[in-house]
Amino acid sequence: MENLTMDNMTMENDTSVQNNQTLGVWTDYTIEYKVVSVFLVSLICGLGIVGNMMVILVVLTTKHMRTPTNCYLVSLAAADLMVLTAAGLPNITDALHGQWVYGYAGCLGITYFQYLGINASSCSITAFTVERYIAICHPIKAQFLCTLSRAKKIIMLVWALTSVYSVMWLFLSDTKKLVYDNVVLLSCAYKVSRSHYLPIYFTDFAVFYVLPLMLATVLYGLIARILFLNPLPSDPKESTKKWKKEMRQLGKMISTNSSSSTTAASRRQVTKMLAVVVILFALLWMPYRTLVVVNSFLEKAYLDTWFLLFCRLCIYLNSAINPVIYNAMSQKFRAAFKKLCHCGPQRMEKPASYSVALTYTVIKETSNGESPDHFTTEMDELTTPTNQFLPASLMPTAKKMPFEEPSLLGSDVSA
Repeated sequence: MENLTMDNMTMENDTSVQNNQTLGVWTDYTIEYKVVSVFLVSLICGLGIVGNMMVILVVLTTKHMRTPTNCYLVSLAAADLMVLTAAGLPNITDALHGQWVYGYAGCLGITYFQYLGINASSCSITAFTVERYIAICHPIKAQFLCTLSRAKKIIMLVWALTSVYSVMWLFLSDTKKLVYDNVVLLSCAYKVSRSHYLPIYFTDFAVFYVLPLMLATVLYGLIARILFLNPLPSDPKESTKKWKKEMRQLGKMISTNSSSSTTAASRRQVTKMLAVVVILFALLWMPYRTLVVVNSFLEKAYLDTWFLLFCRLCIYLNSAINPVIYNAMSQKFRAAFKKLCHCGPQRMEKPASYSVALTYTVIKETSNGESPDHFTTEMDELTTPTNQFLPASLMPTAKKMPFEEPSLLGSDVSA
């Protein structure tokens, strides 16, 4: 992968610099380019940094938002923050000064965190794609595999591996002087020649872009077959019978079919949201990835300044747009964002919390006490008020029944 904070031409210019030959006359960026570049990069990166920080805060501070899927989204948000700061913000100084201004240590550090963020982002997307596949297509296994503790371990493993993998860029990056007829500029470039660099790039390209997208295409195809073409009941057969028995004992008139369809709708909505994240990842990275692949086979690389800016803006937009998707497609995230900003209703209606607790208990009983973390995620989008099914006179009794799980859902379910 090409460094997003440097011009691709620097590797081709190494020979000229070493032979004490100049690179011709240097011309600064136009005023139009500087204004457009600084404004758009600042806007996208600024909003992206705020949005991703909000994602991290609402998951860490709201107990009922701490689900396996949301843990992967926190990992993705942290990686996107790293991309926006390490790859986005240095481009503002590049547009203003026309050269590298962060010195040798800055070149190594920024390049390292740039690649770390990009690779961790790709791995986080792959992780929640696999988690969705197991949750939807293998619900029994999901009760043991898709737990909160396992998600945390996977995230730590992802960051550990990508941190080690990205160390090589500390040895491949360096600052170099570009000698022009009228000025000498400092650049953050690569030590190795283009012929040595290409194998590294194509390995990076395959492992962190092509393979994740191929895997996501296959898995989301299998998920779609289950959710949209041949939807399965959301609960096992035994749980359905137990559910009916409990409802009869309590005198509650609730329809199993209604509960099942609500859960299926919830799963479809969560899956749609994550699929949109994957699709945007593929589309917004495609211009830059395609440009670098094409330039690898051209004798003279295509380096149009405006097109390079467009490619980079697509990358920054990919890292900034995810919180917007969560807000638009997830009622839970939307409510949590409003609470964090102290705007809108400060609590969710209590009937929604009863609906979550009641449905959640059936699944827990089916799993014989195993961790139900995954299924809490499944019920994130449930919005059907319980008072449609429960008479008002029975609501206090429902609070005291043994299937209520306040220790797991937390007192801030209403957040």
